[in-house]
Amino acid sequence: MKFTFYGHSSFSIETDGKKLLFDPFISANEQAKHIDIDSIEADYILVSHGHADHIADVVYIAERTGATVISNFEVVTWLKNQGVKNAHPMNFGPANFPFGKLHFLPAWHSSGLPDGSYGGNPGGFLLQTAEHNFYYSGDTCLMMDMQLIPRYAKLDFAILPVGGNFTMDAADAVIAAEFIQCNKVIGVHFDTFGYIVIDHSKAKEIFSAAGKELILPAIGEIIML
Repeated sequence: MKFTFYGHSSFSIETDGKKLLFDPFISANEQAKHIDIDSIEADYILVSHGHADHIADVVYIAERTGATVISNFEVVTWLKNQGVKNAHPMNFGPANFPFGKLHFLPAWHSSGLPDGSYGGNPGGFLLQTAEHNFYYSGDTCLMMDMQLIPRYAKLDFAILPVGGNFTMDAADAVIAAEFIQCNKVIGVHFDTFGYIVIDHSKAKEIFSAAGKELILPAIGEIIML
Protein backbone atom coordinates (compact mmCIF):
# COMPACT_ATOMS: atom_id res chain seq x y z
CA MET A 1 0.00 0.00 0.00
CA LYS A 2 1.40 3.37 -1.09
CA PHE A 3 0.86 6.53 0.98
CA THR A 4 1.75 9.95 -0.47
CA PHE A 5 1.54 13.11 1.64
CA TYR A 6 0.51 16.38 -0.01
CA GLY A 7 0.59 18.58 3.08
CA HIS A 8 -1.84 19.52 5.87
CA SER A 9 -4.42 16.68 5.85
CA SER A 10 -4.16 15.87 2.15
CA PHE A 11 -2.80 12.49 1.15
CA SER A 12 -3.40 9.62 -1.23
CA ILE A 13 -3.55 5.90 -0.67
CA GLU A 14 -3.00 3.48 -3.53
CA THR A 15 -4.39 0.04 -2.81
CA ASP A 16 -5.17 -2.89 -5.10
CA GLY A 17 -4.90 -0.68 -8.18
CA LYS A 18 -7.29 1.98 -6.82
CA LYS A 19 -6.12 5.53 -6.08
CA LEU A 20 -7.86 7.19 -3.13
CA LEU A 21 -7.26 10.90 -2.50
CA PHE A 22 -8.21 12.42 0.85
CA ASP A 23 -9.08 16.05 1.68
CA PRO A 24 -7.19 17.79 -1.16
CA PHE A 25 -5.97 21.20 -0.02
CA ILE A 26 -2.83 21.70 -2.09
CA SER A 27 -2.91 24.66 -4.50
CA ALA A 28 -3.83 27.10 -1.70
CA ASN A 29 -1.25 25.70 0.72
CA GLU A 30 1.92 27.80 0.52
CA GLN A 31 3.95 24.91 1.91
CA ALA A 32 2.82 22.61 -0.93
CA LYS A 33 3.59 24.92 -3.85
CA HIS A 34 6.06 22.38 -5.24
CA ILE A 35 3.27 19.81 -5.66
CA ASP A 36 1.84 19.66 -9.19
CA ILE A 37 -1.84 18.89 -8.65
CA ASP A 38 -2.21 18.07 -12.36
CA SER A 39 0.00 15.04 -11.76
CA ILE A 40 -2.24 13.66 -9.00
CA GLU A 41 -4.42 10.78 -10.10
CA ALA A 42 -7.56 9.70 -8.29
CA ASP A 43 -10.30 7.14 -8.70
CA TYR A 44 -12.01 8.31 -5.52
CA ILE A 45 -11.79 11.52 -3.49
CA LEU A 46 -12.80 11.18 0.16
CA VAL A 47 -13.75 14.42 1.92
CA SER A 48 -14.03 14.42 5.71
CA HIS A 49 -15.82 17.77 6.01
CA GLY A 50 -16.51 21.05 4.27
CA HIS A 51 -13.79 23.40 5.51
CA ALA A 52 -11.74 25.05 2.78
CA ASP A 53 -8.49 23.52 4.06
CA HIS A 54 -9.92 20.08 3.21
CA ILE A 55 -12.01 20.73 0.12
CA ALA A 56 -10.20 23.46 -1.83
CA ASP A 57 -9.04 21.33 -4.78
CA VAL A 58 -11.86 18.78 -4.88
CA VAL A 59 -13.81 20.25 -7.78
CA TYR A 60 -10.75 20.79 -9.98
CA ILE A 61 -9.28 17.33 -9.41
CA ALA A 62 -12.66 15.58 -9.66
CA GLU A 63 -13.41 17.25 -12.99
CA ARG A 64 -9.95 16.46 -14.37
CA THR A 65 -9.82 12.82 -13.26
CA GLY A 66 -13.50 11.85 -13.26
CA ALA A 67 -13.03 10.55 -9.72
CA THR A 68 -16.02 9.69 -7.56
CA VAL A 69 -16.26 11.94 -4.51
CA ILE A 70 -17.35 10.35 -1.23
CA SER A 71 -18.50 12.58 1.61
CA ASN A 72 -21.50 13.45 3.71
CA PHE A 73 -24.78 14.29 1.99
CA GLU A 74 -24.47 18.05 2.41
CA VAL A 75 -20.92 18.25 1.09
CA VAL A 76 -21.79 16.04 -1.88
CA THR A 77 -24.86 18.16 -2.68
CA TRP A 78 -22.74 21.33 -2.57
CA LEU A 79 -20.04 19.79 -4.78
CA LYS A 80 -22.62 18.69 -7.35
CA ASN A 81 -23.81 22.30 -7.49
CA GLN A 82 -20.18 23.26 -8.24
CA GLY A 83 -20.15 20.90 -11.23
CA VAL A 84 -18.88 17.61 -9.77
CA LYS A 85 -20.55 14.83 -11.77
CA ASN A 86 -19.57 11.66 -9.90
CA ALA A 87 -20.32 11.54 -6.21
CA HIS A 88 -21.54 9.15 -3.52
CA PRO A 89 -23.33 10.75 -0.55
CA MET A 90 -23.16 9.16 2.89
CA ASN A 91 -24.16 9.70 6.46
CA PHE A 92 -22.62 7.80 9.37
CA GLY A 93 -22.56 4.10 8.60
CA PRO A 94 -20.95 1.46 6.34
CA ALA A 95 -20.95 0.99 2.57
CA ASN A 96 -19.11 -1.27 0.13
CA PHE A 97 -16.97 0.06 -2.70
CA PRO A 98 -14.65 -1.58 -5.26
CA PHE A 99 -11.66 -0.75 -3.00
CA GLY A 100 -13.25 -2.38 0.08
CA LYS A 101 -15.61 -1.65 2.96
CA LEU A 102 -15.86 1.89 4.26
CA HIS A 103 -17.36 3.16 7.49
CA PHE A 104 -18.08 6.88 7.64
CA LEU A 105 -17.68 7.66 11.33
CA PRO A 106 -18.32 10.73 13.53
CA ALA A 107 -15.72 13.37 14.26
CA TRP A 108 -16.05 16.15 16.85
CA HIS A 109 -15.42 19.29 14.83
CA SER A 110 -17.38 21.77 12.68
CA SER A 111 -18.15 21.79 8.97
CA GLY A 112 -19.02 25.00 7.15
CA LEU A 113 -18.51 25.14 3.38
CA PRO A 114 -16.33 27.81 1.70
CA ASP A 115 -19.36 29.98 0.82
CA GLY A 116 -20.65 29.84 4.39
CA SER A 117 -23.38 27.28 3.75
CA TYR A 118 -24.02 24.31 6.01
CA GLY A 119 -21.50 21.49 5.62
CA GLY A 120 -23.29 18.70 7.47
CA ASN A 121 -21.60 16.54 10.08
CA PRO A 122 -17.80 16.20 9.95
CA GLY A 123 -16.48 12.66 9.93
CA GLY A 124 -13.66 10.22 9.47
CA PHE A 125 -13.15 7.06 7.44
CA LEU A 126 -12.41 3.47 8.44
CA LEU A 127 -11.36 1.43 5.41
CA GLN A 128 -11.05 -2.33 5.21
CA THR A 129 -9.16 -3.24 2.04
CA ALA A 130 -7.53 -6.35 0.60
CA GLU A 131 -4.12 -5.01 1.67
CA HIS A 132 -4.60 -3.18 4.97
CA ASN A 133 -7.18 -1.79 7.35
CA PHE A 134 -6.72 1.85 8.33
CA TYR A 135 -8.54 4.72 9.98
CA TYR A 136 -8.39 8.40 9.07
CA SER A 137 -10.12 10.34 11.81
CA GLY A 138 -10.51 13.62 9.95
CA ASP A 139 -10.35 16.76 12.06
CA THR A 140 -11.43 15.87 15.58
CA CYS A 141 -10.67 16.15 19.23
CA LEU A 142 -10.17 13.02 21.28
CA MET A 143 -13.51 11.24 21.74
CA MET A 144 -14.77 8.10 23.41
CA ASP A 145 -16.45 6.89 20.20
CA MET A 146 -13.00 5.86 18.95
CA GLN A 147 -13.16 2.88 21.30
CA LEU A 148 -15.72 1.29 18.95
CA ILE A 149 -13.26 1.05 16.06
CA PRO A 150 -11.56 -2.21 17.16
CA ARG A 151 -15.02 -3.82 17.07
CA TYR A 152 -15.09 -3.15 13.33
CA ALA A 153 -11.52 -4.01 12.32
CA LYS A 154 -7.97 -4.62 13.49
CA LEU A 155 -6.00 -1.65 12.20
CA ASP A 156 -2.63 -1.79 10.46
CA PHE A 157 -2.14 1.98 10.77
CA ALA A 158 -4.04 5.19 11.46
CA ILE A 159 -3.90 8.76 10.21
CA LEU A 160 -4.59 11.25 12.99
CA PRO A 161 -4.28 15.03 13.44
CA VAL A 162 -1.57 16.08 15.88
CA GLY A 163 -1.42 19.86 15.57
CA GLY A 164 -3.67 20.80 18.46
CA ASN A 165 -5.79 23.99 18.73
CA PHE A 166 -8.36 22.89 16.10
CA THR A 167 -7.89 19.13 16.68
CA MET A 168 -6.07 16.65 18.89
CA ASP A 169 -2.45 17.31 19.75
CA ALA A 170 0.17 14.56 20.03
CA ALA A 171 -0.70 13.76 23.66
CA ASP A 172 -4.38 13.30 22.83
CA ALA A 173 -3.50 11.38 19.67
CA VAL A 174 -1.60 8.84 21.79
CA ILE A 175 -4.75 8.22 23.80
CA ALA A 176 -6.69 7.95 20.54
CA ALA A 177 -4.16 5.36 19.33
CA GLU A 178 -4.82 3.40 22.53
CA PHE A 179 -8.57 3.62 21.99
CA ILE A 180 -8.31 2.33 18.41
CA GLN A 181 -5.63 -0.22 19.39
CA CYS A 182 -3.13 0.91 16.77
CA ASN A 183 0.63 1.31 17.27
CA LYS A 184 1.54 2.99 13.93
CA VAL A 185 0.22 6.52 13.41
CA ILE A 186 0.83 8.94 10.56
CA GLY A 187 0.37 12.49 11.81
CA VAL A 188 -1.42 15.14 9.77
CA HIS A 189 -2.90 18.63 10.32
CA PHE A 190 0.32 20.14 11.70
CA ASP A 191 2.64 23.06 10.84
CA THR A 192 0.39 24.54 8.10
CA PHE A 193 -0.64 27.59 10.15
CA GLY A 194 0.87 29.34 13.15
CA TYR A 195 -1.78 27.89 15.45
CA ILE A 196 -0.72 24.31 14.71
CA VAL A 197 3.07 24.43 14.50
CA ILE A 198 4.48 21.58 16.59
CA ASP A 199 7.78 20.36 18.01
CA HIS A 200 8.41 17.24 15.92
CA SER A 201 10.90 15.66 18.31
CA LYS A 202 8.65 16.15 21.32
CA ALA A 203 5.62 14.73 19.51
CA LYS A 204 7.54 11.62 18.49
CA GLU A 205 8.89 11.22 22.03
CA ILE A 206 5.34 11.26 23.42
CA PHE A 207 4.43 8.39 21.13
CA SER A 208 7.66 6.49 21.76
CA ALA A 209 7.13 6.69 25.52
CA ALA A 210 3.76 5.00 25.00
CA GLY A 211 5.32 2.23 22.88
CA LYS A 212 3.91 3.63 19.65
CA GLU A 213 5.32 5.07 16.43
CA LEU A 214 4.48 8.53 15.09
CA ILE A 215 5.42 9.29 11.49
CA LEU A 216 5.45 12.97 10.51
CA PRO A 217 5.83 12.89 6.73
CA ALA A 218 7.38 15.64 4.63
CA ILE A 219 5.23 17.15 1.90
CA GLY A 220 5.64 14.98 -1.18
CA GLU A 221 7.00 12.04 0.81
CA ILE A 222 5.95 8.53 -0.20
CA ILE A 223 5.64 5.80 2.41
CA MET A 224 5.13 2.13 1.61
CA LEU A 225 2.91 0.49 4.21
